[in-house]
Amino acid sequence: MERLAKHWPEYLMEAAELAAFMIVAALSAAALDHPASPIRQAVDSPLLRRMIGGALMGLTAIALVRSPWGRQSGAHMNPSLTLTFLRLGKIAPADAAFYVAAQFAGGAAGIAAAALLIGPAIGVPEVSYVATRPGPAGPLVAFAAELSISFVLMIAVLALSNHAPIAPLTPYVVGLLVATYITVEAPLSGMSMNPARTFGPALVAQIWDSLWLYFVAPPLGMLLAAETYLRVRGAHAVRCAKLHHHNAARCIFHCAYQA
Repeated sequence: MERLAKHWPEYLMEAAELAAFMIVAALSAAALDHPASPIRQAVDSPLLRRMIGGALMGLTAIALVRSPWGRQSGAHMNPSLTLTFLRLGKIAPADAAFYVAAQFAGGAAGIAAAALLIGPAIGVPEVSYVATRPGPAGPLVAFAAELSISFVLMIAVLALSNHAPIAPLTPYVVGLLVATYITVEAPLSGMSMNPARTFGPALVAQIWDSLWLYFVAPPLGMLLAAETYLRVRGAHAVRCAKLHHHNAARCIFHCAYQA
């Protein structure tokens, strides 16, 4: 309980960050895809709507990582990311457990808040609580897609955040990947990369389609990325668990930047 007493602000920040991400995701989906939306009626192309939605969510990810809370908590917002940094020895097990719990709580709270803001419109099939479900190609393709995009994201985070001269670029590359994935990959799996992001809509809307897929593929992809990075660069090359360390906010991780 000592870590809870010392680090509870970071845990709450993680919950709030993912909650904010989910609210923006739901509002964007309702604006872009609800049949009665003027934007939906003006933009007929699903690809173009995904590009717009991807840009909005990419910018949201960048803003959250660079926000005061994101700078302090590290802006994981994703149990897959936290568990990977646990494997890399950058976060204490107790902190990792509280981070994961906070992320799941934040994902559920965010979509519940969005449902209050949007009302019944969030439940129409075109919006469907922004639940992530396998596309027409089926769960195996969705699994492979989730594993692949998670692997690439984690490799990018490790390659950038652990190299001081380019570490400040990490939030922008993460945002670009989020935008690209929503545009290109979403038809395959709904683009989750994040068990907590998938769990929130599943809990609130009781949509449990292939939930196992989103609990297994993203962590597996990121852990495989970590193992690849360790074999190429070694454990000494992993400096911290923050996505944005170019700031003066306190760091609760096993941090080589502080040393």
